[in-house]
Amino acid sequence: MNFKKLMLAGFFVFSPAQAAPIDDSIKCLALNMYYEARGQGTAELLAISYVVLNRVKDKRFPNTICEVVKQGPVRESWRKDGTYYPIRNRCQFSWYCDGKSDNPKNKSLYEKLLTVSKSILYDRTKSFIDITDGALFYHAYYVTPAWSKVKYRTARIGDHVFYRWDYK
Repeated sequence: MNFKKLMLAGFFVFSPAQAAPIDDSIKCLALNMYYEARGQGTAELLAISYVVLNRVKDKRFPNTICEVVKQGPVRESWRKDGTYYPIRNRCQFSWYCDGKSDNPKNKSLYEKLLTVSKSILYDRTKSFIDITDGALFYHAYYVTPAWSKVKYRTARIGDHVFYRWDYK
């Protein structure tokens, strides 16, 4: 078993968070890990999660995990029933408003990510060093969004490059 798998296994085997109830924050964080970094290692899962947690702490972003994950412009339903939907392909995290189902296909992996999410939120693993160095943004290494030119690059972890507004 390599180090990444061993570390991830530690979340599952030794975590008292497994007894904790699954609330919306846990689900939102786990879904974000699933859709943004499911094929990556533990470091990248944690880095993606740190971006969400850093945004929650930053006054320029919403103050709950689910609000951060689901942030983006919305439009009113054509039914005019007071329901609002995210505008396709305009959300902060693209998977949330890409028009596809948000129900994970790999249920086993999603269950593991729920446990990781619980560990991050309830076991104080967020007291570990933030390996993104305060990042609030990221993108895949193989694209270069226009906004990346005006942000401070903090790290490259796996397939993602991380940024924050400015130097600390």
